Amino acid sequence: MWGMTPRSLFRAAAVAELVTWTLLIAGMVLKYGLDAGDRGVRIGGSIHGFVFLAYLVVTTVVAVNQRWSVGALVLGWASAVVPYATVPFEVAVARRGMLEGPWRRTADERSGVWDRLLFFVVRRPGVSVAIGVVAVALVFSALLVVGPPVPKG
Repeated sequence: MWGMTPRSLFRAAAVAELVTWTLLIAGMVLKYGLDAGDRGVRIGGSIHGFVFLAYLVVTTVVAVNQRWSVGALVLGWASAVVPYATVPFEVAVARRGMLEGPWRRTADERSGVWDRLLFFVVRRPGVSVAIGVVAVALVFSALLVVGPPVPKG
């Protein structure tokens, strides 16, 4: 995938999630601490929401490639919910060797449906990224229609 290893892609996603948490928290400080309106929360929250969804997708792709347990995958997803937890999670799985190795491109006796989807992603990264961005944008748009996670008050 354009020279990115599972480790480098996961690291980039973890750091991006951390940065967008900072944007969201800064927006909240501006809104609630300095009474500067909600523009910072709307901008930071929107960016964070998009990156949050992208992080979930990246975590899933890396987890399938690296054959993580379901528990490790769920913990990876959960790390995105807690502010700043994605980078410590990435460090922990890297230390355990759970990010080592290249992208898997061929099936073996343990390969299943999710592996076949992974092979499509790895063989066609441009198409896969485009599909992923569109999917995240559609989910993001649907969530915007539903409204913010906290009622206006």
